[in-house]
Amino acid sequence: MMLNFFSSRPNHPLGDAKELKRIVSEIPLDNSLKAVDEVYGWFESLQAADDFRVDHFFDVVRQLDEAAQVHVRRLSRDYLHSPRLSKSEERRLWTMCYNYWGEVGSLYALCLGRSQRNPKDKGTEAFKSSLALVTARLVAARAAQLKWVEYRYGPVGEDLWRGLGQPYRVAEAGGYAQKPVQLYPGQPGMTNVAQQYLQALVFSSSSMDSLLPLEIELADRLIAHFLSGFVFSADCLPDSVYWIDTASGSPPVRMARQPGSLLPAMRFFSPGTAAKALNELIPGVERGEVPKDMNLGGEYPAKVLLPVMRHLSIYWAAEPPQREHARHVVKTRIAVLRGFDDSFTVFAGDVARLGKERTAESWVVENVSLGGFGAGLDDLGVEWPGIGSLISMQPEGGDNWVLGVVRRYNKDSDAHASVGIQALSRNAQSVELRPRASGFSATGAIPGIWLHERNIPSEARMVLPNGSFDVRESLEFVHDDRRYLLTPVEFEEAGSGFEIGRYRESVID
Repeated sequence: MMLNFFSSRPNHPLGDAKELKRIVSEIPLDNSLKAVDEVYGWFESLQAADDFRVDHFFDVVRQLDEAAQVHVRRLSRDYLHSPRLSKSEERRLWTMCYNYWGEVGSLYALCLGRSQRNPKDKGTEAFKSSLALVTARLVAARAAQLKWVEYRYGPVGEDLWRGLGQPYRVAEAGGYAQKPVQLYPGQPGMTNVAQQYLQALVFSSSSMDSLLPLEIELADRLIAHFLSGFVFSADCLPDSVYWIDTASGSPPVRMARQPGSLLPAMRFFSPGTAAKALNELIPGVERGEVPKDMNLGGEYPAKVLLPVMRHLSIYWAAEPPQREHARHVVKTRIAVLRGFDDSFTVFAGDVARLGKERTAESWVVENVSLGGFGAGLDDLGVEWPGIGSLISMQPEGGDNWVLGVVRRYNKDSDAHASVGIQALSRNAQSVELRPRASGFSATGAIPGIWLHERNIPSEARMVLPNGSFDVRESLEFVHDDRRYLLTPVEFEEAGSGFEIGRYRESVID
């Protein structure tokens, strides 16, 4: 005890350089869950360790954070790419990654706070050269939390927005917001605090609630790729599209809603040349040409990348996207069945749907338009259907069913979520399709849901199980004693458990 009293070394295992080196070297390389859990445990132990010099404290956090990065990336890939995660596995991965970024962010914030409280301390003087890096990592950690919240379509709290804005303002006041740093060893390119903050603002402004988690990750990667084209300013410029009060707990807002008064903490941004660069790239990607210099975190086919690029193109436009149809506020219940199989049964006829109707969920419609519905969910304990899920809906008191697809999902709170549903058809019919070459003697018909609305003359659109559309294969079906031939025209879209194909339609007898 007397030795500790006179020693300048912190009373913490990580205060010993040899012990720190040993602990970092023993982080398991082959078990990412265990590795991140171990680092997280050390992070928790550092929260109350107030006897470190601030430069030494940062060095300990930095080394642990860098050792964990490969494992955090691996867990992120598992979360986004594993096709059959159980609900508990999905929750475990999400919690591990979200909490990691929260904990490391709070430690970097501690570094900043201690340096500001003790400006004349020897450790603070030595820490000055690391200010740009620690602040950039802090903003990046908060931005990572923002992304993980969006993976689950949850509400972003005021604390997170303040946690993003406050370090940016500190860096700006300190004159190092634009100082280039390499965020992590081995990570290509240079960044700075202002860029990390702007990327989070653009991410939030790009309407992630209508994208799938993998698409959200790709959107963030695309934002980073085009970020240099955005304009970020303390002044409201003629072409500014968004504004934010960096001192508030509010997200960025479109200039369509003007700020009440100009405050010193307000910043303005616009897509600048980024929107033009993105739009010029889209035709090449449509031809299957994905640029090699684009860091997407992996190789993705054009059909996966294109919907994300088109989505960003809409939200980076100078004019905000307009609703195709006016909304009308209503309050009514709808019965909901999920998935292709139940939808096929519902539209197969009165007898087939009788048993299904009793298993339907009850949702509350909050607004309606010609294009679809906005509904509210209060029972969030029930697994939500997911972006791109096929559903069938029957209004309360009605006898007709509507086929739709979930396009948007957003958790307003822990107890309520809003769902945006596009109506695909109010007059769909289930049919049994057979490949033209097989003839009607073949077994194994392909189930299809025939959409009668929004078709080009002499064309038909069919909802099919995933993997059923083949541009080389014509299909036949019989309806009302007439035999139809469907010649493939175009694959229209794929969703969760279904796809939609366009066909030329002709009656053959």
